[in-house]
Amino acid sequence: MHRIDVTASHPVNRLRKLSTWMLVPALGLGLAACGTKAVNDTFDLTASVSDISTAASARNRQLLVADPSALKALDSEQILVRVSGAEIRYLSKSQWSDRLTRVVQSKLVEAFENTGRLGGVGKPGQGLAIDFQLITDVRAFEISADGGDRGVVEISAKLLNDRNGTVRAQKVFRAEAPSSGSDNAAYVAALDQAFARVTGEIVAWTLQSI
Repeated sequence: MHRIDVTASHPVNRLRKLSTWMLVPALGLGLAACGTKAVNDTFDLTASVSDISTAASARNRQLLVADPSALKALDSEQILVRVSGAEIRYLSKSQWSDRLTRVVQSKLVEAFENTGRLGGVGKPGQGLAIDFQLITDVRAFEISADGGDRGVVEISAKLLNDRNGTVRAQKVFRAEAPSSGSDNAAYVAALDQAFARVTGEIVAWTLQSI
């Protein structure tokens, strides 16, 4: 397995976690010191969706991409690494360009805009006359080091009719992409690939549903 440099997810019992970590050669990931300000590489996601698996269009509809929700462990600028089912760390010397949910929301909006198939799309506070809301919950957005280094993205989506408050459709989208290298850029690229697949599926599903 490739080596992934990670930072402990909690300062409590950091020395115990470090000892446990170093005893497992197959997951020999170096730890950065907690509580220190390192110079981090900053990463962004892309909104490139080359293939939309539908010809559906909704140019007479306007869509609001609501603020996504996520657990606190995910909703930060840190890049999450899942060591095992219950143990998480953060990728050392790396960060997102903003809080993860803000990045996800921005890229979803951009992806919808790039299709040119909606009458309008935006975020809360932009004054759109809304027909539908896309409500998302980021359930997984992580580098999995358990059984092979790969990017894992899972987003639950609900399409809400803004005029009567009913849920038009809901679905969970998930994708995984293997890492092509052993450095932080390769791990983030795997996450970006998984996110691009999920984004493409969400865009196609939304266009078909409204």
